[in-house]
Amino acid sequence: MIKKLDKLIIRSFLGPFIVTFFITFFVLMMQNLWKYIDDLVGKDLDLFTIGKFLWYASATLLTLSMPIAILISSIMTFGNLGESFELVAIKSSGISLLRFMRPLIWVALLLCGITFLFANYVIPYATLKFKTIYYDIAFKKPALDLKPGTFYKHIPGYAIKISKKDADGKTIHDVVIYEQQSQLQDNSIVAERGTMKLSGDKKYLEFVLQNGHRYQERGNSVDTSTEFIRMGFKEYKKLFDISSLQMMNTPDSVFKNDFKMMSIRLLDKSIDSTQKQRDSLRKKLTVDIGTQMHYLNLPDSIWNKTPAVTSDTAAALAKLPDSVKIKVYDGALAIAYALKNTYQLSGTEIDTKRNGIKMGLIEWHRKFSLSLACLVLFFIGAPLGSIIRKGGLGMPLVMAILFFLIFHLLNMFGEKFVKENMTTPLIGMWLAILVLTPIGIFLTYKAMHDSALFNKEFYYRVFKDLRQSAGPLVNKLKRKQ
Repeated sequence: MIKKLDKLIIRSFLGPFIVTFFITFFVLMMQNLWKYIDDLVGKDLDLFTIGKFLWYASATLLTLSMPIAILISSIMTFGNLGESFELVAIKSSGISLLRFMRPLIWVALLLCGITFLFANYVIPYATLKFKTIYYDIAFKKPALDLKPGTFYKHIPGYAIKISKKDADGKTIHDVVIYEQQSQLQDNSIVAERGTMKLSGDKKYLEFVLQNGHRYQERGNSVDTSTEFIRMGFKEYKKLFDISSLQMMNTPDSVFKNDFKMMSIRLLDKSIDSTQKQRDSLRKKLTVDIGTQMHYLNLPDSIWNKTPAVTSDTAAALAKLPDSVKIKVYDGALAIAYALKNTYQLSGTEIDTKRNGIKMGLIEWHRKFSLSLACLVLFFIGAPLGSIIRKGGLGMPLVMAILFFLIFHLLNMFGEKFVKENMTTPLIGMWLAILVLTPIGIFLTYKAMHDSALFNKEFYYRVFKDLRQSAGPLVNKLKRKQ
């Protein structure tokens, strides 16, 4: 049965947690939007496409928003209780800090589970959809927007320039169109004015030009001589295929083999399969080397039993008859080149598989480490708030940002160390947890014993005592001098 004290602490925590979670989520979402703003602007995307892009992009931010929200809200909760002396009253009644924290520990464990389920099932799907939409948007050409005085070059094979566009958006003046049919020929159209309109399916752009000339060059790549044609017109229709300006609909299956799009079960299967392929390549490399250096496997071979007579190749060849020197040298050179090619080809494949295993393990450990980070940051935030005893968004927010920066930097450094083969995925992806867990234990211990860790008066008294104790020693040294 939940006691009144448990209800008090849970109620005090939920309000700041909900507020800080959505604020953090919004800030990260805006940061993500500015990251991709250059790919979104100027491509005439509809609101539904932009909405899907932001929706799937925001889903990937939950595992980062949750630890920040827990850290900030736990500091604020215990800081408010400490500032209002409620925490002092609870401790004076004989209730320990851990007992008071117990309901929030269960809440933190629940949030860890939610974060893991989200990271294992929702984020892989959202990441797959996000990458597919982003790929289509990134490779979509800018929307049809003819600006006066500049060339529009996004229609394949054409460069279009106009000097003026009327308010109706259709009538254009002083039109120049450069058309490249082949690498050797450039045709052009010049007109005083004209109108433009899109077809019903928006796949074609129709220009109806008036009072102009068409300049055309005819020839072929074999004969350098060409025929130049100049044609005047009162009205001329030109049709442009603009289907390439529309956004592609790439299927999701293109990116489904990325490790970020896999759950724990799929990652286990993929990593195990890749390990088997790597081991098979290693065995194949051993067999290929044994085939090329067949004398290594002969039962009567003494290549590794008799010490070499000389290390000088020229001296060794000098001992051979002249009739076989060239044959032996060419044979040895052919074997050396064959071994080099075998090592290069097989080594590249083995390195690819090894990197694949490494990236799979990074994603595997990431799902667990980010989930457990919610609990670790809670054990940093709760005792830190009880020690600081300050509520609001002042000191708690500063301390929360400081510890989150440490957490985030350790995460980035750990992943980078793994990718550069400086450490294993187990250590690299858990680096932040390994560093912050002792800090959380230390802060919890200090909070349980009412430490004055962040009390400036405590440090002032310590400094004053040190100065008083060092005074006689300083005076003694002065007298000796």
